[in-house]
Amino acid sequence: MNPFDIKSALLARHAQHVVLIHFPIALFLAGAALDFAAQWAARRSSQRVGQRSTQPSTAGALAAAAYYNLLLAAWSSVPVVITGLLAWRWQLEGAALKGNLRLHLVLGIASSLLIWLTLWVHARARRHPDLPWPAYRWPLELLAAIVVGLTGHIGGFLSGVNG
Repeated sequence: MNPFDIKSALLARHAQHVVLIHFPIALFLAGAALDFAAQWAARRSSQRVGQRSTQPSTAGALAAAAYYNLLLAAWSSVPVVITGLLAWRWQLEGAALKGNLRLHLVLGIASSLLIWLTLWVHARARRHPDLPWPAYRWPLELLAAIVVGLTGHIGGFLSGVNG
């Protein structure tokens, strides 16, 4: 297959999933990192007493960037799940899933659900800024990052990239 043949690249039975998967992974991990940076900046600015600034806070800008990264990650996970299911149907003709392929499917759906749940926590916090953040926020983001990473790792073995 010619790597510059657009038709064969777009019509390959599994290519879309392999290409699309990078978006929710990168967007979610960046969103979680930006969320951590926003909280760090908020704590740091609250320690400075008596200093007022007319510019928007760094923490607020980081929190907004985190939210929009998580929003895009959640929405981009939908076509990834769909193309993953289509790749299974096309490549294996709907054969029973077993081993790493089943594990990848379960982890992929769990990843998507955890990304959406993380987005929901952030959207709720944006709608109700007077409420404190839930205590499960950091463990949820950490669990989601671990599951996303593990899903990608297993997917790498399935695609042949990891050996």
